[in-house]
Formats: sequence, C-alpha cells, structure tokens
Amino acid sequence: MAVSTSLTDLPRVAGHAGQTTAVQTGRVARAPGSEFSSRAAAEAYIGKVCFKQGPPALIGAELEWLTAQGEPSASAPRPQLTVLADALGPYAPQSISPDSPAHPLPGGSRVTIEPGGQIELSSAPFGSAAELCERLRTDTVRLRELLESRDIHTFSASADPARGPQRLLQLPRYRAMERSFAGIGPFGALMMCNTAATQVSIDAGADDADITARLTALYAIGPALLAAFACSPTLSGAPPGAWASQRMRTWLRLDHLRTRPPVHDWPDPVAGYARWVLDVPLLCVRPDAHGNGSGVPASTADWSAPPGATFADWLCGALDDEIGRRPDQSDLDYHLTTVFPPVRASGHLEVRYLDAQPGDSWTVPVHAIDALVSAPAVVAEATALAASTAGLWSEAARYGLADPEIRAAAVALLDLATAHAASPTAAAELAAAADRCRRGSPPTTDPESGPGV
Repeated sequence: MAVSTSLTDLPRVAGHAGQTTAVQTGRVARAPGSEFSSRAAAEAYIGKVCFKQGPPALIGAELEWLTAQGEPSASAPRPQLTVLADALGPYAPQSISPDSPAHPLPGGSRVTIEPGGQIELSSAPFGSAAELCERLRTDTVRLRELLESRDIHTFSASADPARGPQRLLQLPRYRAMERSFAGIGPFGALMMCNTAATQVSIDAGADDADITARLTALYAIGPALLAAFACSPTLSGAPPGAWASQRMRTWLRLDHLRTRPPVHDWPDPVAGYARWVLDVPLLCVRPDAHGNGSGVPASTADWSAPPGATFADWLCGALDDEIGRRPDQSDLDYHLTTVFPPVRASGHLEVRYLDAQPGDSWTVPVHAIDALVSAPAVVAEATALAASTAGLWSEAARYGLADPEIRAAAVALLDLATAHAASPTAAAELAAAADRCRRGSPPTTDPESGPGV
C-alpha cells in the first residue's frame, strides 16, 4: 500500500478488541518460504508494514455504539446475532454472516460487530476531515435505518451502564482472548463486551523524522485529550471506584505488556515498536490449513497460546514442541492485531484512547486530531503544550478534567486545534469544546434517553 492511497494496510482491524475479518474462523494456508530467517528479519518486516512513509494526506475514523433489542433503552437485552445479520443484509460482516458480501455502506464505511454486540463503522480514508465527517454521518443514518427495521437500537455510550458483560461472538479468537484475560478479574470481559470508542487514524508520516514527531505527539497529547473527551463514569460490573473514563480504566487494567509500550524510552520509535511487538505475549495461535493434524473443525478449535510465551519465543523455536511449527508472515500479521497500545501502528497511526462521544459530537475529536497534526510546526507545539501531562494515563482516566494540570493542557491543545482548524465549522466545534473544558465539564449523554446514532 502507498500511504497516499489507503489507511487500511494490515488485515482489516476493527474496534477495540481488534477483530480481523479475513481470517476469523478458518485455518490459514501458509505460503512456502514465508517464515522469518531471524528476529532481525521479523523486526524489519514490522517496520515496513506498520509505518508506511509518504506525505500525510488521509484521515479515517471508527465509531462504535452499544446495541439493544426491543425497547429503546440501554438496559434492554442485546440483539441476537441472527437478527443483526438479517437487519444488515449485504452489509453484514462475515463474523455473523459467513456468506455475506460485506459491502460497504454508501459513504464507504464497513460494518463490524464487537464481541458483546457493539456495532462499529470503519470509514474509508479521506483527504479531509470535513469529507470524512460528511460520509460517516451519511453512513450512521443508513445504519440506524437498517437496525431499526428489526427493532435494534444504538446508544452513544462508551461504557454500558446497566448490563453485565455478555460475549455474543463465539469465535476462536474471542474464546482465547477471554481465557487470556480471565486472570485480571472482570476487566477483560468488560473491555470486550461493554465498552465503545471513537478512533481516529492518520498517515504515519513523510519520513523517519516525521513519523517520530507525529507518534511522539499523539502519545504526548493522549492523556489531555483522553480527559477532554472522557464520558464514561458508569460501567456495570466494574469494581467500585470513581473514574471519568471507566472505558479507559478497563484498558489500563489489562496486560501491561500488551497495552503500555515504553514509547518514551525509544530513541527510534519504528525500531522500538518492532522490538516491543515481538516481546508481547501471544494472545492466540491460529491452526494452519491442516490443523496440525488435529482434525478439529476451525470454528471450535482452541486458539489458546502457551501461557506467557511471546512471539519472539515462537520465532526462535522455544515453542516447537507446543505449537509444532514456526511462525510465518501471516502469523505476525495476526499478532500485530492483538497488541493494544494507546496509538497502534498499522501502516497508519490509530488513536485508540478516546471514549465514544455523545450523539454526533464524535466529529470534535476527529477535528482535534486533524488540526493538531496539520503541519510539523503544529505537531511540535502540541507536543510541547502537553509535555507536563504526557504519560499521566491513569490520572487522566480517573480524574478527567477535575485534575487542574490535565485540564489546562486539554484547554491549551483545543485552543491550538481551533487556531489550526481546517474549516470554520471545525473551528467552531473545537472552540466550544475548549470552553467546555475550561468549565471542567465533560461531554455528557444519557444512554436511557434514546438512540445516539
């Protein structure tokens, strides 16, 4: 892929649980000679596929909603997958309708389903945030029409306030993920089934220096923007504790090796990211085309990985007895979808730390990210403004705008974004968000008030 033509480079990654649509349930045929000769070869491959170089030009987004069947209430039951598939028709993802053509919606967005029945739109990449927002609005309207034809309702809540976690998707990936996260209490299941996010994707950068600056900026501004858009104070099933973003709390409690790369220790982010990925524990291992002789149907196969084993362990042969083969390129591609840092490199850069926003206000963080990376000088200024709060992920998730230092950084960043907004409409939205943050007010929504799409 050339950066100038696509923001979707790795096998399609959707949503907070990282679902891939190409190889969800089947075994994988492996090309001869696709194994890696060394760790250095694997690291070089990661650097090549995760950080595509080219003039930054495109922006994309992913929007998620909670869903309910019947009554327009967030406490209503989750929809059955068969009903969801029927409602979506030719737009249904193959995770719930294996024979579906999975067409994009009229605005170019593709529909995916998360483990707990959350529904997601993954946009196509566009040359401007204005066009992205226009196309996504078109597709949210169409999505609502499709779902309401079968009495399914969507809600703009980033954490489920009323229902306990319930996994609907019975795919091997999610069975393995559930087992892997079982040891951390309720947070794995809550993350998978009871949260929703707004994600923004941008091109990685023109060259190594640009990539370093953009990735550094996205991490530096993360805690302040997390607080600015935190709106999930209530999460059913979560242990006691007051958090501005219960959604982000679930991520912070997951496997730290998988979710918290030591970015600030990396003089070269591309090389650092590649080393980190290989040292992340395996979340699951897919059977090959022959099932390793097991004869078990793919849909019921056990994808559980050897506990604590990393991809590097598999690569060097330490897992030969347990797995029976060495990993190849397709295995590494899949492993890349099982790392969940606040900013994930997938050819482009995915910003993953934002709560789902009330109603149509998801446009505000889209415009904020777009403006703050609009030019190298703006990237540098944003990084400097956020320097004092960079790394304060737990504080931002817990206290949000109640923390004076984080609130000041959020206001400063949104003021900067307003000054560099791409349109008067974007500037007005960002200025209003900056004023809201000055007052210390979070985005608010009432999930019981009705559909949020």
